[in-house]
Amino acid sequence: MGRDTIADIITSLRNADMNRKGTVRIPSTNLTENIVKILLREGFIENVRKHQENKKSFLVLTLRHKRNRKGSYTYRTIFNLKRISRPGLRIYSNYKRIPRILGGMGILILSTSRGIMTDREARLEGIGGEILCYIW
Repeated sequence: MGRDTIADIITSLRNADMNRKGTVRIPSTNLTENIVKILLREGFIENVRKHQENKKSFLVLTLRHKRNRKGSYTYRTIFNLKRISRPGLRIYSNYKRIPRILGGMGILILSTSRGIMTDREARLEGIGGEILCYIW
């Protein structure tokens, strides 16, 4: 794990999804917990558990997979993630210029003065912030 925790989360989720893993373990911080809450609320992941090991906290995420008609699970990529703002280049937007992902089908995660939120919530509250990542 590097210094960019958001990129580490995105990479872990993408790799687990491509390798057809059912669960992912990521370090627990306030930022990661807020992002995972958004992913759980929007339906991109199925379940979250907090796990502690040697005084370190981890979040164990259960990924969502689609079922085919016969009832068995098919392992195909459910979501795509893209990191936008990074430590070397921060990208900010006001609420009027927040982009829509796939015409509103995807979500955009923002870091605002009122916490981590999705693009829809930021537009409703009329606040902008740093664009962290796209998920579709």
